[in-house]
Amino acid sequence: MSNLPLTVRRSIELLGIVLLGYILVLGNDIIMPIIMAFFISIVLLPVYRYLRKIRMPEALAIILPILMLAIFLAGIIWFFSAQVGMLVKDFPQIKENVAIHLNALSEWISRISDFSTKEQIKFINDKSNDLLGMAGKAASSTAVTLSSIFVFVGLLPIYIYLMLFYKDLLLRFVFMWFREGDHPKVKEAVYETEAIIKNYLVGLLIQVTYMTILLGGILMLVGIKHALLIGVIFAVLNLIPYVGALIGNLIGVLLTLTSSTELWPVITVLLVIAGVQFLDNNILMPRIVGSKVKINALFAILGVIVGGSIAGVSGMFLSMPVIAVLKVIFDRTQMFKQWGVLLGDERPAKSPMLSRQQRQKEDVSTKPGVEKTKEKD
Repeated sequence: MSNLPLTVRRSIELLGIVLLGYILVLGNDIIMPIIMAFFISIVLLPVYRYLRKIRMPEALAIILPILMLAIFLAGIIWFFSAQVGMLVKDFPQIKENVAIHLNALSEWISRISDFSTKEQIKFINDKSNDLLGMAGKAASSTAVTLSSIFVFVGLLPIYIYLMLFYKDLLLRFVFMWFREGDHPKVKEAVYETEAIIKNYLVGLLIQVTYMTILLGGILMLVGIKHALLIGVIFAVLNLIPYVGALIGNLIGVLLTLTSSTELWPVITVLLVIAGVQFLDNNILMPRIVGSKVKINALFAILGVIVGGSIAGVSGMFLSMPVIAVLKVIFDRTQMFKQWGVLLGDERPAKSPMLSRQQRQKEDVSTKPGVEKTKEKD
Protein backbone atom coordinates (compact mmCIF):
# COMPACT_ATOMS: atom_id res chain seq x y z
CA MET A 1 0.00 0.00 0.00
CA SER A 2 2.96 2.34 0.58
CA ASN A 3 3.67 2.16 -3.19
CA LEU A 4 0.29 3.69 -4.06
CA PRO A 5 -0.06 7.44 -4.75
CA LEU A 6 -0.80 9.62 -1.71
CA THR A 7 -4.28 10.58 -2.94
CA VAL A 8 -5.19 6.90 -3.39
CA ARG A 9 -3.97 6.02 0.11
CA ARG A 10 -5.90 8.88 1.72
CA SER A 11 -9.01 7.96 -0.28
CA ILE A 12 -8.77 4.37 0.94
CA GLU A 13 -8.41 5.60 4.55
CA LEU A 14 -11.49 7.84 4.27
CA LEU A 15 -13.44 5.08 2.54
CA GLY A 16 -12.49 2.72 5.38
CA ILE A 17 -13.77 5.22 7.97
CA VAL A 18 -17.08 5.59 6.10
CA LEU A 19 -17.42 1.81 5.75
CA LEU A 20 -16.65 1.27 9.44
CA GLY A 21 -19.26 3.87 10.43
CA TYR A 22 -21.83 2.24 8.15
CA ILE A 23 -21.14 -1.19 9.68
CA LEU A 24 -21.51 0.25 13.20
CA VAL A 25 -24.84 1.91 12.34
CA LEU A 26 -26.14 -1.19 10.57
CA GLY A 27 -25.10 -3.71 13.23
CA ASN A 28 -24.96 -1.67 16.46
CA ASP A 29 -27.35 -4.10 18.21
CA ILE A 30 -24.78 -6.87 17.66
CA ILE A 31 -21.52 -4.89 17.88
CA MET A 32 -22.19 -2.77 20.98
CA PRO A 33 -22.72 -5.73 23.38
CA ILE A 34 -19.47 -7.24 22.07
CA ILE A 35 -17.53 -4.00 22.65
CA MET A 36 -19.06 -3.60 26.12
CA ALA A 37 -18.24 -7.22 26.97
CA PHE A 38 -14.66 -6.73 25.76
CA PHE A 39 -14.15 -3.73 28.06
CA ILE A 40 -15.76 -5.46 31.06
CA SER A 41 -13.67 -8.59 30.50
CA ILE A 42 -10.53 -6.43 30.61
CA VAL A 43 -11.64 -5.06 34.00
CA LEU A 44 -12.38 -8.57 35.32
CA LEU A 45 -9.09 -9.97 34.01
CA PRO A 46 -7.03 -9.26 37.20
CA VAL A 47 -9.62 -11.09 39.33
CA TYR A 48 -9.58 -14.02 36.90
CA ARG A 49 -5.76 -14.17 37.00
CA TYR A 50 -5.74 -14.14 40.81
CA LEU A 51 -8.30 -16.95 41.02
CA ARG A 52 -6.30 -19.00 38.52
CA LYS A 53 -3.14 -18.30 40.53
CA ILE A 54 -4.71 -19.93 43.59
CA ARG A 55 -5.55 -22.95 41.38
CA MET A 56 -9.30 -22.40 41.03
CA PRO A 57 -10.90 -24.24 38.08
CA GLU A 58 -10.99 -22.08 34.96
CA ALA A 59 -14.78 -22.12 34.54
CA LEU A 60 -15.31 -21.08 38.16
CA ALA A 61 -12.58 -18.44 37.91
CA ILE A 62 -14.55 -16.86 35.07
CA ILE A 63 -18.06 -17.24 36.50
CA LEU A 64 -17.21 -15.85 39.97
CA PRO A 65 -16.10 -12.36 38.77
CA ILE A 66 -19.18 -12.15 36.54
CA LEU A 67 -21.41 -12.97 39.54
CA MET A 68 -19.63 -10.34 41.66
CA LEU A 69 -20.23 -7.75 38.93
CA ALA A 70 -23.91 -8.74 38.66
CA ILE A 71 -24.38 -8.37 42.44
CA PHE A 72 -22.68 -4.96 42.37
CA LEU A 73 -24.93 -3.73 39.54
CA ALA A 74 -28.02 -5.14 41.27
CA GLY A 75 -27.09 -3.14 44.38
CA ILE A 76 -26.86 0.06 42.33
CA ILE A 77 -30.25 -0.62 40.70
CA TRP A 78 -31.83 -1.32 44.12
CA PHE A 79 -30.42 1.91 45.56
CA PHE A 80 -31.67 3.96 42.61
CA SER A 81 -35.13 2.32 42.76
CA ALA A 82 -35.40 3.09 46.48
CA GLN A 83 -34.63 6.77 45.83
CA VAL A 84 -37.18 6.94 43.01
CA GLY A 85 -39.73 5.29 45.32
CA MET A 86 -39.22 8.10 47.86
CA LEU A 87 -39.77 10.64 45.08
CA VAL A 88 -43.03 8.95 44.05
CA LYS A 89 -44.32 9.11 47.65
CA ASP A 90 -43.91 12.89 47.59
CA PHE A 91 -45.87 13.23 44.33
CA PRO A 92 -48.87 15.14 45.84
CA GLN A 93 -46.53 17.75 47.32
CA ILE A 94 -44.57 17.89 44.07
CA LYS A 95 -47.80 18.56 42.16
CA GLU A 96 -48.63 21.50 44.45
CA ASN A 97 -45.11 22.94 44.13
CA VAL A 98 -45.21 22.67 40.34
CA ALA A 99 -48.57 24.52 40.28
CA ILE A 100 -47.07 27.32 42.41
CA HIS A 101 -44.05 27.62 40.10
CA LEU A 102 -46.27 27.64 37.00
CA ASN A 103 -48.51 30.39 38.45
CA ALA A 104 -45.46 32.49 39.33
CA LEU A 105 -44.06 31.98 35.84
CA SER A 106 -47.43 32.89 34.28
CA GLU A 107 -47.62 36.15 36.28
CA TRP A 108 -44.04 37.03 35.31
CA ILE A 109 -44.76 36.42 31.60
CA SER A 110 -47.93 38.53 31.83
CA ARG A 111 -45.92 41.42 33.36
CA ILE A 112 -43.18 41.49 30.73
CA SER A 113 -45.33 40.73 27.64
CA ASP A 114 -48.83 40.95 26.18
CA PHE A 115 -49.22 37.18 26.45
CA SER A 116 -52.33 36.88 28.65
CA THR A 117 -53.07 34.08 31.09
CA LYS A 118 -55.82 32.77 28.81
CA GLU A 119 -53.40 32.57 25.86
CA GLN A 120 -50.81 30.87 28.06
CA ILE A 121 -53.35 28.21 29.13
CA LYS A 122 -54.29 27.61 25.47
CA PHE A 123 -50.62 27.31 24.52
CA ILE A 124 -49.96 24.84 27.38
CA ASN A 125 -53.00 22.73 26.42
CA ASP A 126 -51.91 22.58 22.78
CA LYS A 127 -48.38 21.56 23.70
CA SER A 128 -49.71 19.05 26.23
CA ASN A 129 -51.74 17.35 23.48
CA ASP A 130 -48.62 17.23 21.30
CA LEU A 131 -46.66 15.69 24.15
CA LEU A 132 -49.37 13.10 24.75
CA GLY A 133 -49.26 12.17 21.07
CA MET A 134 -45.49 11.78 21.23
CA ALA A 135 -45.83 9.75 24.43
CA GLY A 136 -48.26 7.40 22.69
CA LYS A 137 -45.83 6.80 19.86
CA ALA A 138 -43.02 6.24 22.36
CA ALA A 139 -45.18 3.80 24.34
CA SER A 140 -45.86 1.78 21.21
CA SER A 141 -42.12 1.20 20.74
CA THR A 142 -41.47 0.47 24.43
CA ALA A 143 -41.87 -3.28 23.96
CA VAL A 144 -39.21 -3.29 21.23
CA THR A 145 -36.84 -1.20 23.38
CA LEU A 146 -37.31 -3.40 26.44
CA SER A 147 -36.78 -6.55 24.41
CA SER A 148 -33.51 -5.16 22.98
CA ILE A 149 -32.36 -4.25 26.52
CA PHE A 150 -33.12 -7.75 27.78
CA VAL A 151 -31.23 -9.25 24.82
CA PHE A 152 -28.30 -6.90 25.54
CA VAL A 153 -28.20 -7.81 29.24
CA GLY A 154 -28.69 -11.52 28.51
CA LEU A 155 -25.90 -11.73 25.95
CA LEU A 156 -23.41 -9.66 27.95
CA PRO A 157 -22.39 -12.33 30.53
CA ILE A 158 -22.15 -14.95 27.77
CA TYR A 159 -19.83 -12.74 25.73
CA ILE A 160 -17.71 -11.93 28.82
CA TYR A 161 -17.36 -15.62 29.70
CA LEU A 162 -16.36 -16.61 26.16
CA MET A 163 -13.88 -13.74 25.80
CA LEU A 164 -12.11 -14.69 29.03
CA PHE A 165 -12.20 -18.37 28.07
CA TYR A 166 -10.80 -17.80 24.56
CA LYS A 167 -8.53 -14.84 25.35
CA ASP A 168 -5.35 -16.70 24.31
CA LEU A 169 -6.93 -17.67 21.00
CA LEU A 170 -7.96 -14.03 20.40
CA LEU A 171 -4.45 -12.81 21.24
CA ARG A 172 -2.94 -15.36 18.84
CA PHE A 173 -5.23 -14.06 16.11
CA VAL A 174 -4.06 -10.49 16.79
CA PHE A 175 -0.37 -11.44 16.60
CA MET A 176 -0.91 -13.48 13.41
CA TRP A 177 -2.44 -10.39 11.81
CA PHE A 178 0.98 -8.64 11.88
CA ARG A 179 4.49 -9.48 10.72
CA GLU A 180 6.78 -11.08 13.28
CA GLY A 181 9.05 -8.02 13.29
CA ASP A 182 6.10 -5.89 14.49
CA HIS A 183 5.18 -8.23 17.37
CA PRO A 184 7.05 -6.16 20.06
CA LYS A 185 4.98 -3.10 19.11
CA VAL A 186 1.81 -5.19 19.09
CA LYS A 187 2.66 -6.58 22.54
CA GLU A 188 3.27 -3.09 23.88
CA ALA A 189 -0.01 -1.85 22.40
CA VAL A 190 -1.89 -4.77 24.00
CA TYR A 191 -0.38 -4.01 27.43
CA GLU A 192 -1.15 -0.30 27.19
CA THR A 193 -4.66 -0.90 25.87
CA GLU A 194 -5.37 -3.17 28.83
CA ALA A 195 -4.03 -0.58 31.27
CA ILE A 196 -6.03 2.27 29.70
CA ILE A 197 -9.34 0.38 29.68
CA LYS A 198 -8.81 -0.93 33.20
CA ASN A 199 -7.84 2.47 34.64
CA TYR A 200 -10.66 4.23 32.81
CA LEU A 201 -13.54 1.89 33.72
CA VAL A 202 -12.43 1.22 37.31
CA GLY A 203 -11.90 4.97 37.68
CA LEU A 204 -15.45 5.61 36.49
CA LEU A 205 -16.86 3.16 39.06
CA ILE A 206 -14.88 4.92 41.80
CA GLN A 207 -16.03 8.28 40.45
CA VAL A 208 -19.71 7.29 40.58
CA THR A 209 -19.29 6.12 44.18
CA TYR A 210 -17.50 9.16 45.58
CA MET A 211 -19.58 11.69 43.62
CA THR A 212 -22.82 10.11 44.87
CA ILE A 213 -21.56 10.15 48.46
CA LEU A 214 -19.95 13.59 48.24
CA LEU A 215 -22.68 15.41 46.32
CA GLY A 216 -25.58 13.63 48.02
CA GLY A 217 -23.98 14.02 51.47
CA ILE A 218 -23.39 17.77 51.10
CA LEU A 219 -26.91 18.36 49.79
CA MET A 220 -28.36 16.33 52.68
CA LEU A 221 -26.40 18.40 55.21
CA VAL A 222 -27.70 21.60 53.58
CA GLY A 223 -31.26 20.27 53.80
CA ILE A 224 -32.11 19.61 50.14
CA LYS A 225 -34.84 17.04 49.58
CA HIS A 226 -34.03 13.99 47.44
CA ALA A 227 -30.34 14.79 47.86
CA LEU A 228 -29.14 11.22 47.27
CA LEU A 229 -31.28 10.88 44.14
CA ILE A 230 -29.77 14.08 42.72
CA GLY A 231 -26.32 12.79 43.64
CA VAL A 232 -26.70 9.38 41.98
CA ILE A 233 -28.36 10.79 38.83
CA PHE A 234 -25.63 13.40 38.38
CA ALA A 235 -22.87 10.85 39.10
CA VAL A 236 -24.22 8.41 36.49
CA LEU A 237 -24.86 11.08 33.84
CA ASN A 238 -21.39 12.53 34.47
CA LEU A 239 -19.98 9.32 32.95
CA ILE A 240 -20.99 10.75 29.56
CA PRO A 241 -18.26 13.31 28.76
CA TYR A 242 -19.34 16.98 28.57
CA VAL A 243 -23.00 16.34 27.69
CA GLY A 244 -23.86 14.31 30.81
CA ALA A 245 -22.85 17.04 33.29
CA LEU A 246 -25.15 19.55 31.57
CA ILE A 247 -28.11 17.16 31.66
CA GLY A 248 -27.31 16.30 35.30
CA ASN A 249 -27.40 19.99 36.27
CA LEU A 250 -30.75 20.41 34.53
CA ILE A 251 -32.31 17.37 36.25
CA GLY A 252 -30.91 18.49 39.62
CA VAL A 253 -32.55 21.91 39.20
CA LEU A 254 -35.88 20.37 38.13
CA LEU A 255 -35.95 17.95 41.09
CA THR A 256 -35.17 20.81 43.48
CA LEU A 257 -37.88 23.04 42.00
CA THR A 258 -40.48 20.29 42.37
CA SER A 259 -39.61 19.75 46.04
CA SER A 260 -39.47 23.40 47.12
CA THR A 261 -41.24 26.68 46.44
CA GLU A 262 -38.18 28.82 47.23
CA LEU A 263 -35.25 29.80 45.04
CA TRP A 264 -32.32 29.32 47.45
CA PRO A 265 -32.30 25.49 47.19
CA VAL A 266 -31.82 25.73 43.41
CA ILE A 267 -28.87 28.11 43.79
CA THR A 268 -27.42 25.85 46.50
CA VAL A 269 -27.70 22.75 44.28
CA LEU A 270 -25.99 24.53 41.37
CA LEU A 271 -23.15 25.82 43.60
CA VAL A 272 -22.58 22.42 45.23
CA ILE A 273 -22.58 20.64 41.86
CA ALA A 274 -20.13 23.19 40.45
CA GLY A 275 -17.81 22.78 43.47
CA VAL A 276 -17.90 18.96 43.38
CA GLN A 277 -17.38 18.92 39.62
CA PHE A 278 -14.38 21.26 39.88
CA LEU A 279 -12.87 19.01 42.56
CA ASP A 280 -13.56 15.92 40.43
CA ASN A 281 -12.20 17.29 37.13
CA ASN A 282 -9.04 18.93 38.47
CA ILE A 283 -7.95 16.87 41.49
CA LEU A 284 -9.65 13.50 42.01
CA MET A 285 -10.31 12.03 38.54
CA PRO A 286 -6.84 12.74 37.03
CA ARG A 287 -5.21 10.97 39.99
CA ILE A 288 -7.60 7.99 39.86
CA VAL A 289 -7.57 7.34 36.11
CA GLY A 290 -3.97 8.39 35.49
CA SER A 291 -4.16 7.61 31.76
CA LYS A 292 -1.16 8.51 29.62
CA VAL A 293 -3.41 8.87 26.58
CA LYS A 294 -4.94 12.34 26.26
CA ILE A 295 -7.84 13.00 23.88
CA ASN A 296 -8.50 16.57 22.77
CA ALA A 297 -11.85 18.12 23.66
CA LEU A 298 -12.95 18.54 20.02
CA PHE A 299 -12.83 14.82 19.20
CA ALA A 300 -14.08 13.86 22.66
CA ILE A 301 -17.28 15.84 22.02
CA LEU A 302 -17.53 14.56 18.43
CA GLY A 303 -17.02 11.02 19.71
CA VAL A 304 -19.85 11.41 22.23
CA ILE A 305 -22.20 12.81 19.59
CA VAL A 306 -21.33 10.15 16.98
CA GLY A 307 -21.48 7.36 19.58
CA GLY A 308 -24.88 8.58 20.75
CA SER A 309 -26.25 8.73 17.20
CA ILE A 310 -24.98 5.21 16.48
CA ALA A 311 -25.88 3.35 19.68
CA GLY A 312 -27.61 5.73 22.11
CA VAL A 313 -26.44 6.02 25.71
CA SER A 314 -24.15 2.97 25.52
CA GLY A 315 -22.42 4.51 22.49
CA MET A 316 -21.89 7.80 24.33
CA PHE A 317 -20.45 5.96 27.33
CA LEU A 318 -18.10 3.79 25.24
CA SER A 319 -16.91 6.59 22.94
CA MET A 320 -13.98 7.73 25.12
CA PRO A 321 -12.35 4.32 25.75
CA VAL A 322 -12.81 3.39 22.08
CA ILE A 323 -11.09 6.62 20.96
CA ALA A 324 -8.29 6.05 23.50
CA VAL A 325 -7.69 2.52 22.19
CA LEU A 326 -7.68 3.78 18.59
CA LYS A 327 -5.09 6.42 19.51
CA VAL A 328 -2.83 3.76 21.06
CA ILE A 329 -3.02 1.75 17.80
CA PHE A 330 -2.56 4.78 15.53
CA ASP A 331 0.48 6.03 17.47
CA ARG A 332 2.30 2.75 16.77
CA THR A 333 1.64 2.50 13.04
CA GLN A 334 3.58 4.59 10.54
CA MET A 335 0.68 4.52 8.09
CA PHE A 336 -1.94 5.95 10.52
CA LYS A 337 0.28 8.05 12.81
CA GLN A 338 -1.35 11.30 11.61
CA TRP A 339 -4.72 10.07 12.94
CA GLY A 340 -3.16 9.54 16.37
CA VAL A 341 -1.86 13.13 16.28
CA LEU A 342 -5.34 14.36 15.29
CA LEU A 343 -7.01 12.60 18.23
CA GLY A 344 -4.35 13.62 20.76
CA ASP A 345 -4.05 16.66 22.99
CA GLU A 346 -0.36 17.38 22.35
CA ARG A 347 -0.34 20.84 20.76
CA PRO A 348 2.77 21.65 18.66
CA ALA A 349 5.20 24.11 20.25
CA LYS A 350 5.47 25.95 16.91
CA SER A 351 3.16 26.28 13.95
CA PRO A 352 3.69 23.54 11.32
CA MET A 353 3.64 26.37 8.76
CA LEU A 354 6.89 27.71 10.27
CA SER A 355 8.64 24.62 11.63
CA ARG A 356 9.66 21.73 9.35
CA GLN A 357 10.05 19.44 12.38
CA GLN A 358 6.37 19.79 13.25
CA ARG A 359 5.41 18.50 9.78
CA GLN A 360 7.27 15.20 10.14
CA LYS A 361 5.96 11.85 11.36
CA GLU A 362 7.99 11.39 14.52
CA ASP A 363 7.85 8.30 16.68
CA VAL A 364 5.57 8.74 19.67
CA SER A 365 7.35 7.94 22.93
CA THR A 366 5.01 5.81 25.02
CA LYS A 367 5.31 3.60 28.06
CA PRO A 368 3.58 0.24 28.39
CA GLY A 369 0.68 0.09 30.80
CA VAL A 370 2.17 -2.85 32.69
CA GLU A 371 5.61 -4.40 32.88
CA LYS A 372 6.51 -6.20 29.68
CA THR A 373 8.57 -8.76 31.54
CA LYS A 374 5.50 -10.26 33.18
CA GLU A 375 4.03 -13.21 31.38
CA LYS A 376 0.25 -13.24 31.20
CA ASP A 377 -1.95 -16.25 31.51
